Amino acid sequence: MYVVCEKHLEDAIEEFVDVYEQPPDIYKLDEITFTDWLVPHKCDFCDEVPKYLVV
Repeated sequence: MYVVCEKHLEDAIEEFVDVYEQPPDIYKLDEITFTDWLVPHKCDFCDEVPKYLVV
C-alpha cells in the first residue's frame, strides 16, 4: 500500500506491480473515507501532501 502525491503516482504503481505482479487499485484520497485509518500527512516518497492511495 502506498500513499503518494501526484508526482510519485507512477513510481508507486511500478513498485506495486514489481512486488505483486498485478496492477493496483488507485483511489483519490479526497473521494474516499475510512473509519479506522488516518491518512498520512506526507507522500511515501517525499514530503508533499498525498493525493492517492495505491493498493
